[in-house]
Amino acid sequence: MKLKQVSEILHAKVLTKAPWEDLEVQSACGCDLMSDVLAFVKNQALLLTGLVNPQVIRTCEMMDIKTVVFVRGKVPQAPVLELAEDMGITIMTTDFPLYIACGELYKNGLGGRGE
Repeated sequence: MKLKQVSEILHAKVLTKAPWEDLEVQSACGCDLMSDVLAFVKNQALLLTGLVNPQVIRTCEMMDIKTVVFVRGKVPQAPVLELAEDMGITIMTTDFPLYIACGELYKNGLGGRGE
């Protein structure tokens, strides 16, 4: 699924500047435990989370996750956004809670674990 479609489904606002519309993700993971992300997430995944700290971006870098959607309208502070920009990670925010955001993406064809 292309990120443009993700942003439309989630009514998400993109917070980073790098080109993002044509990037594609193969699966999604909704998680607030970064240790679970390290254990279970595959490449080319999109991470949905309520955590807005630099550890999220560092975890994404290690797991080759190129997109993070912060849920519940959360917006990270400037240092987190700058770190994401430096690492080429697209950041979005949506007002949907985690459960609903994951459900909307799944309903529209984006599976988990590379389905």
